[in-house]
Amino acid sequence: MPTLLETIRTPQDIKAFTIPQLQQLAQEMRKAITDQVSKTGGHLAPNLGVVELSIALHYVFDFGEDRLLFDVGHQCYPHKLLTGRLPLLGKLRTREGMAGFPEPRESSYDLFSVGHAGTGISTAVGMARGDTLNKEAFDPETNPAGRRVVTIIGDASIVNGVAMEGLNNAGTLKRQFLVVLNDNGMSISKPQGAVAHYFDRLRLSHFYSDFKKSAKEALQGLPGGETIRETYHMLGEACKAVANEGAWFEHFGLVTVGPIDGHDLPRLVEFMREARDFNRPMVLHVKTVKGKGFEAAENDSTRFHSPPAFNMTDGDLDQEGCRVELKTEGRSFTTAFSDALYDLMEHDAKVVTCTAAMPDGTGLNKILPKFPDRSWDVGICESHGLDMMAGLAKTGWKPFFAVYATFLQRAFDQCFQESSLQGLPVRLCLDRAGLVGGDGAVHHGFCDVAILRTLPNAALLAAADEPSLRAALEFMRTYETGLSSVRYPRDTVSERLIDQVCPPFVLGKARCLTPKHDLLAGKQAPDVAILGFGTLVMTGMDAAAAVAGGIDVGVWDARFAKPVDRELIKALLERGVPIITIEDHSIIGGFGTAVLEAAQELGLDGSHITRLGLPDAWVYQDSRAKQLAEVGLDQPAIVRAIREAAAKRGAGVMAK
Repeated sequence: MPTLLETIRTPQDIKAFTIPQLQQLAQEMRKAITDQVSKTGGHLAPNLGVVELSIALHYVFDFGEDRLLFDVGHQCYPHKLLTGRLPLLGKLRTREGMAGFPEPRESSYDLFSVGHAGTGISTAVGMARGDTLNKEAFDPETNPAGRRVVTIIGDASIVNGVAMEGLNNAGTLKRQFLVVLNDNGMSISKPQGAVAHYFDRLRLSHFYSDFKKSAKEALQGLPGGETIRETYHMLGEACKAVANEGAWFEHFGLVTVGPIDGHDLPRLVEFMREARDFNRPMVLHVKTVKGKGFEAAENDSTRFHSPPAFNMTDGDLDQEGCRVELKTEGRSFTTAFSDALYDLMEHDAKVVTCTAAMPDGTGLNKILPKFPDRSWDVGICESHGLDMMAGLAKTGWKPFFAVYATFLQRAFDQCFQESSLQGLPVRLCLDRAGLVGGDGAVHHGFCDVAILRTLPNAALLAAADEPSLRAALEFMRTYETGLSSVRYPRDTVSERLIDQVCPPFVLGKARCLTPKHDLLAGKQAPDVAILGFGTLVMTGMDAAAAVAGGIDVGVWDARFAKPVDRELIKALLERGVPIITIEDHSIIGGFGTAVLEAAQELGLDGSHITRLGLPDAWVYQDSRAKQLAEVGLDQPAIVRAIREAAAKRGAGVMAK
């Protein structure tokens, strides 16, 4: 006998379910999501928190025609299960299975591929305006079968600057438009700022839901038919006005309803039905519990926001006291960075730091309680965070901004205007640089070098391992000429060079990892030179050791994408040594491009430079190892590049 979840092919299948069946479906969905994430990792707590909300939305609306837009998107698993994607769940976050974020390539029910916060309201406003211009919008009088628009946003994302801009425009719409505020008191960690405190206060009041429930129960005992319903509706509208007088969203021109219990399915369905036909912009404030239904995730929703695979012992999801053990693969760059920055702050009292809602993901969770006056979580506000760091730099402090490479893009204008243009030394610590694995295209950090390289006096560094990460941070601490950055991946740190002394970073100088080829120290030239920017230099060393045929390969840790080591490039090319550049970054505008440009500026032949990097194409979800192999950045691909470069050099020598 199939479960209810197994019978769902489209959202239309749940419309015949009774409320008790919907509640059973919610239990089945929670179990399916938790079981799968325990095997593969993925976003767990955010998805468990929106199960009933997702069911109620699909039960009331028809998103085959209506519009449903997600903000961030890491709470989309229940939506995907309700739109017939249970068969894809078994290969979650792989190319053959279900993406971890909304993905239009996967289903017409996913309208945008999204993974950055704050965008949902604005794109929803655009679709609402487009449907109106196309004469396809819902109107209770002229087009009752028209399209409705719904967007879901979290309480932490609502403070993002783009979300504020979207709200400002949503209030000008003259049609139905529903913003569902999923308020769970958390982003990835505890939300920050004045608006978060406002929601904390609002959660304490159950005035609206309690008042309306009492009013409905009282009216049920009175005669009257349609009059009763009209009276109830009028009372409900009056209640909304009283409950939300002076409510925050009202200032944007949006009627505000709630907060209501986001796990009370009957109540959710009731409110959704009213909101569906309300022909004005509305915010429905829904209170949910992040990690709902899984004790470990409810108790530590930050740890279980996006956990790796884990084991459940002494019971399972439905049993109290279930113990959970997260699987680990080794020491991460995030942990290495956290320890290094901690030591830096102990050593230098002028060092300050902040993160944008990612204290756990960037490693600042260890630093915030130790240095409460010199470290901050500013919430999902990267632009503000960068500007704040610039202000600190202006007043003589040494700011380090810990941010995912993919989210740095949101603060590029501030990198340009408030940091670089002013000559202020803001320091960027870019976690998740390069390919990120299961999170896929929305989270790859593939263009930080390309955009930052345009800024005068910027120093762009990459770490190859933990000692070099520490050395990079120390260099940045004393670099006062302009903006600086260091990039490192979502990966474990290599111990390949652990027994070697890591020399300090010197501006624009590479480190030779094959001492016999240290040309600048008068050593012999190799047959082929590898210049690796970041952790892929380790893969380059593996490839150099594995290549056959007597090819002598020299390997350099490039360290800098700006400025590059022009002296080394000149020494190699003047000796006719082919250069292979390797980077976990876009081939366009990255480190390899900087090497080519340097060769041209030096008047040297760049035809012997081979660039290996991320292609001019999107790389979708899968393991990081598979993604690197796909784009030609694994050991076999680098071995092939070495052989081709050596053969080309040999042919050139023969021709001469």
